[in-house]
Amino acid sequence: MTPPELPTAIVDAHHHLWALEGAHYPWLQEDYAPERFILGAYEPLCRDYRPADFRADWQGMPVVASVHVEAERDRREALAETQWLHQQHAAHGLPGAIVAWADLLAPDANAQLAAQAAMPLVRGIRCKPTTAAAPGAALPAAGSLQDPRWPAALQRLAAHGLLWDLRVPYWHLEEAAALLAQVPPLTVVLEHTGLPWDRSATGLASWRRGMAALAALPQVHVKISELGLRERPWTEADNLPVMRETLDLFGWQRCLFGSNFPVARLRIGYAELVQATARALAHLPAAARQAVWHDNAMAVYRIARSATA
Repeated sequence: MTPPELPTAIVDAHHHLWALEGAHYPWLQEDYAPERFILGAYEPLCRDYRPADFRADWQGMPVVASVHVEAERDRREALAETQWLHQQHAAHGLPGAIVAWADLLAPDANAQLAAQAAMPLVRGIRCKPTTAAAPGAALPAAGSLQDPRWPAALQRLAAHGLLWDLRVPYWHLEEAAALLAQVPPLTVVLEHTGLPWDRSATGLASWRRGMAALAALPQVHVKISELGLRERPWTEADNLPVMRETLDLFGWQRCLFGSNFPVARLRIGYAELVQATARALAHLPAAARQAVWHDNAMAVYRIARSATA
């Protein structure tokens, strides 16, 4: 196999950091629940993951900036998480942008958003809609994409100058597109390639319909990230076709690279992930590859400069 042309500069548009002492991460501390986790057992994650650990995982790959996405810290500590990340940036040069958490449907959402937006590195919010456990499964309306509070909540988010990092499994993508068509000023970044967990022909057809519906909305971007599956190893045979189809649907102008480290490390190493992604991008011209690796994330997340101290 011919080695792919590797990038010269990477902006990792999706990763996490945490330090457990003095903070509360229920999923990493007392509420270990592999049956609910996207990749199953995750004991290796239940320890600190700091900037030095993230850098060590790069394995020499040229990461020049990064976007931190909230890491499910105790919701009462959401602003404390943002403040801690600013401290990491000051000391270590990363992350260069932050997607924080706020309860977009709460009565005090405006105050929560104002507090997060006042922090210099905050560019967006991840507030996950309530989702069904499987395609067609019963789902209460409250918090779901059918909740009538979402359009006003997303308009409020846009008014604060923040984007929405959207995380839903593939069976909710069409619903998400219908909702987002109602709030066109809002920039949205779909996480994890739309989470195509069912790689059967039927599952991929459903994922494809949802991705096409979202791609039809010019304000929606997508992270080519976290293609790991619960019950099988990470393989290029499984994942390169999904990456390439995502590029075809959204165009390279709206695709960003994200590692989802340290979570993705349960299935694949960082250098291996970069090499596989490089193979998926190999058919694109050099400027398009650079956009996916670097330029698009710099623009979407308004990262001031590429810097790793």
